[in-house]
Amino acid sequence: MNHAQLIALGRALRVAGEHGQRLDDNAAALNTEEIRQDLERAFALLEEAVSTPKPTTRCPEHPNGPVDPDAFDGCLLCETRRRSGPLTPSPHSVDTDDEASPKRTQSQHRIRADQPQPRKRWIPEMWNGQSWQLCGTPRQSERDAEQYLEQLRRSPDAAAAYRLVYAFTDHDVVRVWGAPTPYRVEL
Repeated sequence: MNHAQLIALGRALRVAGEHGQRLDDNAAALNTEEIRQDLERAFALLEEAVSTPKPTTRCPEHPNGPVDPDAFDGCLLCETRRRSGPLTPSPHSVDTDDEASPKRTQSQHRIRADQPQPRKRWIPEMWNGQSWQLCGTPRQSERDAEQYLEQLRRSPDAAAAYRLVYAFTDHDVVRVWGAPTPYRVEL
């Protein structure tokens, strides 16, 4: 039984169940012809579901098609189409700037339009003696981040050094306050 058959049978049985509730209430007038039609519809859907072969894939287009165990929907036909990529034009087609445009191949990586837009962030960091660590939440503006770091530098328990990192697609260190020196361990 495929998903569409299951949904249709569920609806037909719910309609038949509503007739059963009306019989219990004794308030509604009985329409036996409507009850008979709804029950016959449910029996026909059940007969169709039982008589059709069980689907071998989860593909709505090819439920009884050949199986590919590596495909996410199990359909070999759809997976072959996905792997082959877009159809290329025939070499005999008329194209004036064929030499000017490079050949396009499908990449396994997504293109930038598929990715969400990167956000601009200013990340305040402090030197903990061994590495740079985040100190506070990333800010949307450089001025706010610099003011925040200025407050940290003036606090009584200030770190040895602070820096401001601009994060867009890459991380660029914009400004460093102090000199980060590693701890020396003496034995």
